Amino acid sequence: MTGLAVVSFLIWCWLLTMHGQFWRSGPVLPAVMPKRAPPVAIVVPARDEAPFIERTIRSLLAQNYPGDFRVTLVDDRSEDGTGAIVRGIADARLTVLTGAPRPAGWAGKLWALRQGIEASGAPEYFLLTDADIEHDGPHLASLVAAAERHDLDMVSEMVALSCDSWAEKALIPAFVFYFQLLYPFARVNNPLCGTAAAAGGTVLIRRRALIRIGGIQAVRDALIDDVALAGAVKAGGRIFLGHSELARSVRPYPGFADIWHMVARSAYAQLHFSWLLLAGTTVAMAIVWLVPPLAVLHGHGLTWLLGIVTWGLFAASYLPTLARYRRSYAWAICLPAVALFYMAATIGSALNYHRGRGVVWKGRAYAGGSP
Repeated sequence: MTGLAVVSFLIWCWLLTMHGQFWRSGPVLPAVMPKRAPPVAIVVPARDEAPFIERTIRSLLAQNYPGDFRVTLVDDRSEDGTGAIVRGIADARLTVLTGAPRPAGWAGKLWALRQGIEASGAPEYFLLTDADIEHDGPHLASLVAAAERHDLDMVSEMVALSCDSWAEKALIPAFVFYFQLLYPFARVNNPLCGTAAAAGGTVLIRRRALIRIGGIQAVRDALIDDVALAGAVKAGGRIFLGHSELARSVRPYPGFADIWHMVARSAYAQLHFSWLLLAGTTVAMAIVWLVPPLAVLHGHGLTWLLGIVTWGLFAASYLPTLARYRRSYAWAICLPAVALFYMAATIGSALNYHRGRGVVWKGRAYAGGSP
């Protein structure tokens, strides 16, 4: 146990000092107007989003943007009246497309995005946003201002996630924290670093960048589509990833089972459907998150000391994220239990795949499953 406690301590020393300051709760774009306001096409792919879609579309139409912008909703063969709800919104800047059947080899969201992009003409920018995101009035302007000021090909933001139920309070801030750990924002934003990522809820991308990478079809089969698109764009341009204070997800996850399914639907895809990567990830997470509390509970002397210090280090690194979500700092002590939940959901994702259920989302199955 002492050896594992030493390894865990050294890993956390490295993470906190050499891993892109992943624990910082930023950067955040200011609500400012761009000096130049080129045309923007906003594309919203939607499949069975009736509870949220009107709120999302109205927030987009209410953007305080000084340039021309238009909104295209791609109704991806919804069965709950999503398209009809949006058609009831009278605004000349709004277009509703009925999505064509998804071709083989395409992920559903990316196929919808391609149709929306092709129907939007030739604006300088596209804003690709999910159907459950509510945007404050200055949001579009702040995204374009950042792209214009720093000559960025892509600007993406992690929007605020719902954090009201007990399950959300326990697990959602940690979800964001783990994302930052996987993709430190400072490294994503460093053009000299190969790390690339985006948050799919809000992606502003230049048309020139889409043309350069060969269009959205360059990542057409990607199940982790935001990261794949960021990687393609960063290969020849600059990107930005930050936190948003001007947009939020309105999709609730009221119970632990809801968050489990949210994680399990794509966790194994993140590991490229590899048992070897799953095993390595599980062992690594156990050393990083579970060894310190075990050393505290069952160790003595040096082992106990290393356990308590390491537990304190990673708990302290979680505090900025808890502050962003206005949660009690006491939740930081619970990170090992939260990590155990996410480990179990990842293993559950792998079991689903190898049982033939594949990745299932919105009634569609990918990578080996059937609807």
